[in-house]
Amino acid sequence: MAKAAVFTLDGREVAVAAEKTDTLTPRPGHLERDVRAMWASTAAVIRQAIGAAAVHPADIASVACAGHGNGLYLINNAGEPVRNAILSTDSRARDIVAEWLAAGIDEAVLPKTTQRVWAAQPAVLLQWLKRHEPAALERARWALMAKDYIRYRLTGEVAAELTDFSGASLLHVPKMAYDDDLLSAFGITDLRHLLPPLLRSADIAGRVTAQAAAETGLAEGTPVAGGVFDIDACGLAVGLVDESPLCAIAGTWGNNQYISKTPVVSPDLFMTSCYAIPGYFLVLEGSATSASNLEWFVTEFFGAENALAAKQGKSVYDLCNGLVAATRPEEANIAFLPFLYGSNVGPDATACFLGLSGWHTRGHVLRAIYEGVAFGHRTHIERLLRFRARPATIRLTGGAARSEAWVQIFADALQTPVEIPDGTELGALGAAIAAAVATGIYSTFEEAVGAMVRLARRQEPDRARRGLYDAKFERYHQSIRALDPVWAAFR
Repeated sequence: MAKAAVFTLDGREVAVAAEKTDTLTPRPGHLERDVRAMWASTAAVIRQAIGAAAVHPADIASVACAGHGNGLYLINNAGEPVRNAILSTDSRARDIVAEWLAAGIDEAVLPKTTQRVWAAQPAVLLQWLKRHEPAALERARWALMAKDYIRYRLTGEVAAELTDFSGASLLHVPKMAYDDDLLSAFGITDLRHLLPPLLRSADIAGRVTAQAAAETGLAEGTPVAGGVFDIDACGLAVGLVDESPLCAIAGTWGNNQYISKTPVVSPDLFMTSCYAIPGYFLVLEGSATSASNLEWFVTEFFGAENALAAKQGKSVYDLCNGLVAATRPEEANIAFLPFLYGSNVGPDATACFLGLSGWHTRGHVLRAIYEGVAFGHRTHIERLLRFRARPATIRLTGGAARSEAWVQIFADALQTPVEIPDGTELGALGAAIAAAVATGIYSTFEEAVGAMVRLARRQEPDRARRGLYDAKFERYHQSIRALDPVWAAFR
């Protein structure tokens, strides 16, 4: 999905525009995107957002981008893509990951990368391309992330932004620099020339070119900031400016995170990376096990309802939320394992429903999906709590935060109050915060967050449901353990 938003200097959302971007699946496990089509959609939504905000382009003080991390966007010396982008939900390189795990490479590089190796990281994908598409690498000049490519199209300047590249096993994270020993361990030393120069989120990366201005409606010369990895953008937008809060992002990925003044390095932790605020590291547990599971289900099984809702100017997700709210959690005795795009329990795990009977309704099935996603987040949060104290509240963002029924399920499943930040496009707000700091509107990220971020509401857990949800969570993990011996047979 390509989105653009316009904000006031105090963080008020003025206008939002969005356009669906297609995911291509040329082979099972291969998830790609047409890069030129992605830029066309991005340029279109920028123009739409400016028009909807009814602002003069010259009055826009600065621009920044946020986007998904990892995956791979390869361009040639003329800035043209050499192949489709590979997305962060891609799993084509899972055999390489298994090979590296068996050889101990993951363990050997961990003190520098501060994160586990997984299939859609750029280093893994570059190794896969060396083996399967060497001609694409011969044509390539730069390896970028999603938002770095968009920033390149805006400015004509090639750069790698620190929050993104430090979350991709390409950097010595404590030193915040490329490391040739890492490239050697991954067998990609010969591809060192593909790595762009590094900059930070609030650095000025360039200015909108005449061509980009014509395509987007932005004013030529508008400053463009380095931008932010989407998990960092959401962190800024929910107010992560010190070590006390914890936030959950229920989007394509289920990310759960806090910030720390020292990097946390452990084989039991998914990732530590450099945060947008200098002096802090982002500590994260996450996997592709979140709200994208619901999107797939709705696309495949609610096609008629989706078409009708679109004609009426409504959202099919309102129907889903209503069905879930009308279904009592005591009656929804189905377990859903949200592993459509990967898992947090093993490379072979796949999604499934367990306990489904003929008397179950769509409401029961949908509630199982909502609960399964919440349990995936709880699994990650419990891992994070090995490294920090339990927070007083959890701040939730992403698609799940827009559903009252889903927010209540999160609060009940976590037995912790859930706070919802104000605004609908928090990733865009995080990018706007970086843009405001880059152009000196605010002198620090802390000052910008204090001025631009506010909470919309707070949802208390139903304490009477603690036992129910603890039992459901245990059944969820019992199901995973029971299926572990047979998953490989379905690959």
